[in-house]
Amino acid sequence: MWLAKRRYWLFQAIGWGGYTLISLFFAYSFDQLNTREQLVHVFGRLGIFVVLGLVLSHLMRSLILSIDLLQKKLEKQFLYFLLITLFFSIIGSLFFMQILLNYNLLNKRENEFLNNKVLLVASGIFSFFVYFFIWNLIYFIYHYVTKSRKQQLDTLRLESMVKELELKTIKAHINPHFIFNSLNSIRALVDENPQRAREAITELSNILRSSMQTEKMETVPLEKELLIIRDYLALENMRFEDRLKVEYDIDEDTLNQPVPPMMLQTLVENAIKHGISKQINGGVVLVKSAFTGDFHEMLVRNTGQLNSINSETGFGLSSTTNRLNLIFGDKARFDIRQVNGSLVEARILIPVQI
Repeated sequence: MWLAKRRYWLFQAIGWGGYTLISLFFAYSFDQLNTREQLVHVFGRLGIFVVLGLVLSHLMRSLILSIDLLQKKLEKQFLYFLLITLFFSIIGSLFFMQILLNYNLLNKRENEFLNNKVLLVASGIFSFFVYFFIWNLIYFIYHYVTKSRKQQLDTLRLESMVKELELKTIKAHINPHFIFNSLNSIRALVDENPQRAREAITELSNILRSSMQTEKMETVPLEKELLIIRDYLALENMRFEDRLKVEYDIDEDTLNQPVPPMMLQTLVENAIKHGISKQINGGVVLVKSAFTGDFHEMLVRNTGQLNSINSETGFGLSSTTNRLNLIFGDKARFDIRQVNGSLVEARILIPVQI
């Protein structure tokens, strides 16, 4: 508020100060500042006009704010704009001409209108109307532009908040699914192998700690995501034993590339849940990361069949696509397909971040 008032008075000083300097420049150019009488006449008229202009323009602003004119429809703003300008021009002219008469500061043309007060006031109204019209025009344009910019910023903030909420909602669906699967794996070990169960709890604790930290991030380095995947697969390996084979094909140059947290882990989790777990003899899960042209390509390939009925829900297709769209727009891609009769491949393509 204080900054806005300071800016307003600064603009007032610049505007009326500029008018004063321009008027003095023209008076000097037309040799109107040569004698003491001319100096008194020019500075007297100019001082009166500027003071009245400053006072009345400030009162105009107060009236505009008091009736909340800037919040009305554009048509009403324009009508009030003309009426307010005309009203204060009449007041300004009446005061100005009366003061000029009292101090004998009328110019040659105004002296010709001396016998016709209507013409005398009308000439003053015209002068004030021109300057007040310009003043109001600048004032309204400034606030219109400021209001438009504020609305744009508010829209961007709202879109950002919606985006953040959507991401958090998607993550909220992912993390419980991961936790429950891991706990089921540990539960199976409690009676069978207590020592390994304790180790698994430690591993799960590490995964959850990492998961909680990623909640605050849109992306994490691939290397960090792979740590979660390795811990998760270590837990699942206890459940499936020899039925689960894990392979990695990671280009080390991709380890610093940003990826959405828990996204690749979710695809690995679904590969086991909807692929390996349904195979009597188990199968293979391959995690691959490499550069393909201008894209960072990530693959999760597993033994299994792509069921068209549950492909969207089982493999997290919808949530993965939504997250990629929210973070990277239409620059990222995700697809899932049946590679051959026994392999399903989920592929993510993200623009390379240099």
